[in-house]
Amino acid sequence: MADSETSHNTAAFWIQADALLRKNLTYQKRNISANCRLISFPFVLCILLIITQKLVDNQISKASNQCGCQCIDTNGDGTCEKVCGVQFSDLDQSPSCPVPSPPKWPPLLQVPGPQYRAVRSASDSFTDLPDQSCRQTGNCPVTIFITGSNQTLGQSLASSMFTIAPPLNSTNSVLGADSETKQDNFLDPAFIELSLYNIQSQCSTNSSFNVSVPLPLTQQSFNFQKEAMCVPSLNLWRNSSSEINDQIYRGYEKGNAQRMYNEILGAYDFLNSDANNFNVNVWYNATYKDSADGQTYLVRLPRAVNLVSNAFLQFRGRMVLDFVAEMPKHATKLKLDIASLLGTLFFTWVVIQLFPVVLTALVYEKQQKLRIMMKMHGLGDGPYWMISYMYFLAISSLYMFVFVIFGSIVGLKFFTLNDYLIQFVFYFLYINLQISLAFLVSAFFSNIKTATVVGYICVFGTGLLGGFLFQPFVTDPSFPKGWIILMELYPGFALYRGLYEFAEYSFSGNSMGTDGMKWGNLSDSENGMSDVMIIMLLEWLAVLAIAYYVDQIFASGSGKNPKYLLQKFRKKRPSSFRKPSLRRQESKVFVDMDKPDVIQEREKVEQLLLEPTTSHAIVCDSLRKVYPGRDGNPEKVAVKGLSLGIPRGECFGMLGPNGAGKTSFISMMIGLTTPSSGTAYVEGLDIRTQMDWVYTSMGVCPQHDLLWETLTGREHLLFYGRLKNLKGAALKKAVEDSLRSVNLFNGGVADKQAGKYSGGMKRRLSVAISLIGDPKVVYMDEPSTGLDPASRSNLWNVVKRAKQDRAIILTTHSMEEAEYLCDRLGIFVSGGLQCVGNPKELKARYGGSYVFTMTTSINDEHEVEHMARRLSPNSERTYHMAGTQKFEMPKNEVSMADVFHAVEVAKSRFPVYAWGLSDTTLEDVFIKVANSAQQFHTLT
Repeated sequence: MADSETSHNTAAFWIQADALLRKNLTYQKRNISANCRLISFPFVLCILLIITQKLVDNQISKASNQCGCQCIDTNGDGTCEKVCGVQFSDLDQSPSCPVPSPPKWPPLLQVPGPQYRAVRSASDSFTDLPDQSCRQTGNCPVTIFITGSNQTLGQSLASSMFTIAPPLNSTNSVLGADSETKQDNFLDPAFIELSLYNIQSQCSTNSSFNVSVPLPLTQQSFNFQKEAMCVPSLNLWRNSSSEINDQIYRGYEKGNAQRMYNEILGAYDFLNSDANNFNVNVWYNATYKDSADGQTYLVRLPRAVNLVSNAFLQFRGRMVLDFVAEMPKHATKLKLDIASLLGTLFFTWVVIQLFPVVLTALVYEKQQKLRIMMKMHGLGDGPYWMISYMYFLAISSLYMFVFVIFGSIVGLKFFTLNDYLIQFVFYFLYINLQISLAFLVSAFFSNIKTATVVGYICVFGTGLLGGFLFQPFVTDPSFPKGWIILMELYPGFALYRGLYEFAEYSFSGNSMGTDGMKWGNLSDSENGMSDVMIIMLLEWLAVLAIAYYVDQIFASGSGKNPKYLLQKFRKKRPSSFRKPSLRRQESKVFVDMDKPDVIQEREKVEQLLLEPTTSHAIVCDSLRKVYPGRDGNPEKVAVKGLSLGIPRGECFGMLGPNGAGKTSFISMMIGLTTPSSGTAYVEGLDIRTQMDWVYTSMGVCPQHDLLWETLTGREHLLFYGRLKNLKGAALKKAVEDSLRSVNLFNGGVADKQAGKYSGGMKRRLSVAISLIGDPKVVYMDEPSTGLDPASRSNLWNVVKRAKQDRAIILTTHSMEEAEYLCDRLGIFVSGGLQCVGNPKELKARYGGSYVFTMTTSINDEHEVEHMARRLSPNSERTYHMAGTQKFEMPKNEVSMADVFHAVEVAKSRFPVYAWGLSDTTLEDVFIKVANSAQQFHTLT
């Protein structure tokens, strides 16, 4: 069986793309206020950062925060002189003050505090550690573990490390401190704060001494003295390095102070050392090397290495470690870039907030069924995806461009110091990945409120998780890089990592007066930007492909077979269809109670399927829809093997009570759901496999108006007209004719936004949309609902004229509308077609009787009933209430003259308030057929 000639109104790819682009631009123009609010968000954030930056700069520029001055008695006469430079009362001044001659600090060891030094514990199997009682007196020794292949040599070297001959001084003594280190050594906290220790093998009464350090930090140098308290050392042998590791690990218990609870001073593994060969591994305390704030501090390691080296060289001399000192430096201005310090979190929120914007826009079209409405009027998936994607990409690109430009104009170092080309590539990759992800996620949402909530949870959740979970892993050098890359597969963390790298480079560049990130920095081992860009590029392509596939399977009307891609490359527009060689057996199971007209319609369909050509636009072949049972309920058969043929030029009306299956039938025909079995052919195209081509010749007026609230009636028709390949003068004429036909042309109504239309006006616009472009098949679901009588009459005339050379399926609950518009009617009950024919045939077939109505007093009701029985022995009372009764009388048993005579007689016997005799109406036929069918299904 072949279809008719290919429809002339199929629009090409670029014509569809142009129509959608014009619609989107118009829609965007009407939502300019929402766009301004969106773009104002980064403006407001940047302004807040600038205000915060100004406040911080004002605090930093205060004299109290600059290189300080104090009054010093320089000549001993009791008068003081103002001397400016680093003051010992404020260690924070050292970064900004000039230090031409850095102080020479004695080298120190990182000594555990008295309360943390290693003692015996229940979990430790070694008994050579001191008892815990020493912590109460504060005289616990510091412990050193020794191991190696030569125990005698190891213990000898360890015992000689802390044996210092008098006189005690800062050069010969082994000094240490339990204070935290700083980033530089201009002012060592060990000499400013409380604790400074002199470590010896044994402490005597005169073991403590004052350490004198010349401090040339101010304009006049002077000596600073600090007492070094003696602390005994305890050298303990262990048989292997694993024993040492085990004790160090078990001694590291996190208390409230986050410190080592059972600390040792250090440990030495002499390996294969002997008298001629020196080889040693050193354990040292690096607790303060990388702090919680991400800064790297000094490590007090040189003295530990010097001690063991001197112990080995004790018979050949000693290498004296006099002091440690920083390099001289000029005065610098303290700089703190708030945007770089806080920008990673805040800018993550700024960029990722585009995700819920795109997501809600896509879900809105899905929830309002605008996407499927466009598709049912011929918009292909290719143009939709291309234009929608480029549309969101243009908006996102403009958003990011304004964001970067504004941040640069107001002077945020986060933008001005980093290379703009790197920023462009990074943001371009991410917004593409973000748009692709929004397309993918939108397939799983059908409610815009839910999508909005989830979208903004992702926004704030990503920022907070990035700052408090992901960033600590990035800054921890011991955390495996592979796990970092795995976490960056989540797009939000990839965005956070890139912004973090920008912030680090801009913060460092601002502090040191250098540039931020350049292309050469991407090769640095610590720079994760190159990894992030590669991840985002690959994810963008993968997510976009997956999103398109998922959209085709789940979100495009009734969906497609998961294997459709295998068929897509070899599928061309079909020109004919053939009857399947093996018909499904269940589609041939029909009940014996089918009416002759229904059986005749089925036989006609069987014949149409065998013919090579046909004038029928719609052929339904045993169409069946079954909804699976849920919550213990049985499955629901919505459509039971419907066979129906509708030729061009016919308007077919579908009547039936609520729940009869009309909506399920229409949903299958327009592609919203797939048939459970059987199929239907529209213009020769199979709705199961060729629905995309069916859409090009189809018009739909849905039960609920699917319109864009901010587009005008004219703009709606222009958009759908372009989808039907109308252009130029023909498009303009078709739009104006459509507007006039539904009374939406005059009075400026055509150029009023659809959101301001009344319900009746929206209904008329929906009918005009369904008819524009000369579609070959039109589905109208209750088109006159909500219309006033005049508008309804005008709309009926529009539909009546429109059915020329096209097939129309119309559902309605108005019997008057069905009788006026429809060439044939079908009554649906419980999923099955109960009868089919034109209105006159149905009334003749199912309504061969008169309806006699009479109203009397309640006391005379039995008299009326007796009169009806005398006129027609087979009359049947169909209505009885408060003195009013209706009777159906077969036409072959009664004449109208007899009825008039009987009424005259009755009036003389009892009061008759009202009476009437009418022929059977279509409504009577509908009620009769529906009731009988429902009674039958109830009994069966």
